[in-house]
Amino acid sequence: MTDMTTPVLLKDILGPQALTIIADAGSSVSARFDRASFLSAASEGLDGLSIMERVRHVADALHCALPARYVDALEIIRGMAPQLTHGFQAVAVIEFVARYGLGDFDKSMVAIADLTRFGSAEFAIRPFLVQDTERTLAMMKQWTSSADEHVRRLASEGSRPMLPWASRIPALKDDPTLAAPILEALKADPSAYVRKSVGNHLNDIAKNHPDWLLDRLTEWPTDNPDTVWIIRHALRTLIKKGKPRALALIGVTHGASVKVRRFSIEPHVVRLGETVVIDAELASTSHNDQRLVVDYRIYYARAGGKTAAKVFKLKTFELPAGQTANLKIRQAIRDFSTRRHYPGRHEVELIVNGLTMASTAFEIASDSFA
Repeated sequence: MTDMTTPVLLKDILGPQALTIIADAGSSVSARFDRASFLSAASEGLDGLSIMERVRHVADALHCALPARYVDALEIIRGMAPQLTHGFQAVAVIEFVARYGLGDFDKSMVAIADLTRFGSAEFAIRPFLVQDTERTLAMMKQWTSSADEHVRRLASEGSRPMLPWASRIPALKDDPTLAAPILEALKADPSAYVRKSVGNHLNDIAKNHPDWLLDRLTEWPTDNPDTVWIIRHALRTLIKKGKPRALALIGVTHGASVKVRRFSIEPHVVRLGETVVIDAELASTSHNDQRLVVDYRIYYARAGGKTAAKVFKLKTFELPAGQTANLKIRQAIRDFSTRRHYPGRHEVELIVNGLTMASTAFEIASDSFA
């Protein structure tokens, strides 16, 4: 796959330089590619578009520059992909198949399976799933036996119920059994790239069908370390929620025989952009070794006196009988695209094997928002 590194602004991945690279690729493949038409159409209105809007915009601009007959255009598209220099350039080129290839399922599926090597086709497969869920899933099940890890990953990633940045497919969200054969086929995949996708797919299911997921994973064999890794990755949301059945599947009891000797945060008052240090000491009160899953939950202050909780991983480890463990982690207090901070008191809880065992707090100073 081509480079997927990210510039300062994500949308700039598909900026003027990328358009030139795509245009050069088209021109080198075929004299029938209208370079000038592509650059004109792709450049118009580009500045105000987000990254995924740019993906669709570039695909439409390609339509202006390619032969009218889909099979001819597809041949050029497939020739362009190896010459691109960034995965999102390829994503935009593959989007042409999603927008203009719905009427030729067979050729489009062959092209998508080929093109996903250069930039994941996880977004391009979604319109086909909407148009004919059963037929597309059957094709994706075939992809699970591909020798190419990119194609196998596409089978899992493209059918995720809650794929980030992608259109929602209600059928997949409502009924996890539809894509279950794909997940079953990949549950011991030798590729970490594929296993991570399978775990993410299962974690999507956990948010809407936790009992179905737990029932399914209970039946999976645990004698293969690749399968065990997927199970752990799939259960991360349910483990953060302290679900006893999820904890049991990774060999952890609900609750632990420990005493919290220390749970503190420094500094107690912080400004936006600074860092707090969370420090904990746990002492075993058991005569047996214990496996501990330790998390912490921050109740972020919100406007109007409301709060929003988020659980973070601290450490998973074995605590020998009668021993102590010191845990420490640094947490940056800065805004992200998915999280905005507000001044005020932020409660923090220490969670051990699903149970809250201690609490403390820090404050974000109001003058840091001036």
